[in-house]
Amino acid sequence: MKIAILGYSGSGKSTLAKRLGELYGIPVLHLDSVEFLPNWEKRELSEKQRIVADFMRDSDSWVIDGNYSKLFREERLEQADMIVMLLFNRFNCLYRVVKRYRTFKGRTRPDIGDGCAEKLDAEFIWWVLHEGRTKSKKAGYKAICEKYPDKVTVLKKQRQLDKFLEHQNQSRKENRI
Repeated sequence: MKIAILGYSGSGKSTLAKRLGELYGIPVLHLDSVEFLPNWEKRELSEKQRIVADFMRDSDSWVIDGNYSKLFREERLEQADMIVMLLFNRFNCLYRVVKRYRTFKGRTRPDIGDGCAEKLDAEFIWWVLHEGRTKSKKAGYKAICEKYPDKVTVLKKQRQLDKFLEHQNQSRKENRI
């Protein structure tokens, strides 16, 4: 099973990736952890690409969360058996970002690069509310839905996410029998 998770910042991509990885017993790669070195320094593109390429090559099954188009997004989507898009509204995402900040303030969360203490600043808030939701980004998500209609699941609300996870749990139990 190969699962690609895309969506808006703060929508819960990393949390979903972790849960699906645990459910299916497969490795998870959080692209934020590939992107950032300690103190939020960005890793060189060639090194990021090597890390992602190695992970995809060395794993028969995987969950990869993150948008990063230069990190083999097309290949990830082609290889994925399932593509999950978390397209929650901007205010819900901002709420989740603030909640995450309160939980991890001053510490590094498990799905980010080592030495990247959780932070919340005006630039990131602007990204969550506006810059991360441009017409071109929305058009990109729509194009993915059109290109891969049989393997895309779009979730826009927590209730939908809960039902999706419940269905995955149920399917997993049925396949074990």
